[in-house]
Amino acid sequence: MSKRIVVAGSLNADLTIYCERLPAPGETLHGRGFAVNPGGKSANQAVAAARLGALVTLIGAVGEDANGDLLVASTAGAGVDVSHVHRIAEPTGVAVISVEDSGENSIIISAGANGTLSPAAMDPALFAGAGVVCLCLEVPLATVHAAAAAGHDAGATVLLNLSPYAPVPDGLARLTDVLLVNAHEASAFLGGFSLPAPAAAADAWRGAGEEFARRGLHKVLVTLGSSGSVVLDAANAAEPVVRIAPTRVDAVDTTGAGDAFTGAVAARLAAGDSLAAAARYASVAAALAATKKGTQAAYPSAGQVAAKLRAVETDIRP
Repeated sequence: MSKRIVVAGSLNADLTIYCERLPAPGETLHGRGFAVNPGGKSANQAVAAARLGALVTLIGAVGEDANGDLLVASTAGAGVDVSHVHRIAEPTGVAVISVEDSGENSIIISAGANGTLSPAAMDPALFAGAGVVCLCLEVPLATVHAAAAAGHDAGATVLLNLSPYAPVPDGLARLTDVLLVNAHEASAFLGGFSLPAPAAAADAWRGAGEEFARRGLHKVLVTLGSSGSVVLDAANAAEPVVRIAPTRVDAVDTTGAGDAFTGAVAARLAAGDSLAAAARYASVAAALAATKKGTQAAYPSAGQVAAKLRAVETDIRP
């Protein structure tokens, strides 16, 4: 049986406008529609995992406002335990999102209530028996560290999605079992180290895996957009690098697809999968999420992912 997932972090209302293309600096464009949707990286990841059948507890904070109502209802409706989402006087966090016709997006967030989530909210009792603790950086770093420590002490796998990017203190790195980053975040984390091209073969990524390991991160998953992803596992001498092929779909809106990927990885790790197997599964879940507008409403069920897995091959590249 799958173990419980604890997701600690952010809930945002997504204010999304659709347009032909993203505006250049100083440019004003006409939009083609507007929507207010439930979002926030942590809420999205919790919903994505729950829709795939995982048992999920979400720890976070929202305002006593309509956006807070929307977020609590959406996450609870997906089967997430929201009893530890605190309602406070601060306004709910928001994300202002522009989505162009290709599906690409740009996002600006305002923390709101997320910025008040404190280390004190990370009660160790909430992490007892958890299999995976899923974290991002949309809440204060001290709170992320407290959640990672509680998860580590509980024996859970601590999964840190390094987004939005910020430097990782050594203490947090030591508590992180799996680091999940995109190419931009990986490059920023490694500083002067030059990453291979996204489509490079597995052998070209060995040096990157060694660089991460030197910084205390021995299991790293790097997402590479249309080039799939790469699993770097310094602890696996036989297969330290695994390339995961992308799942091809006609993308409509990529907003939140990365969160669908993270939530799916968490769900499969909680079920006992290896990191490579979890990444293959997550590739399909994220691709399906990109075929619909919005974030949480676009996330697939376990049955939909299973059907897509049967219909297409998600091969490991040589």
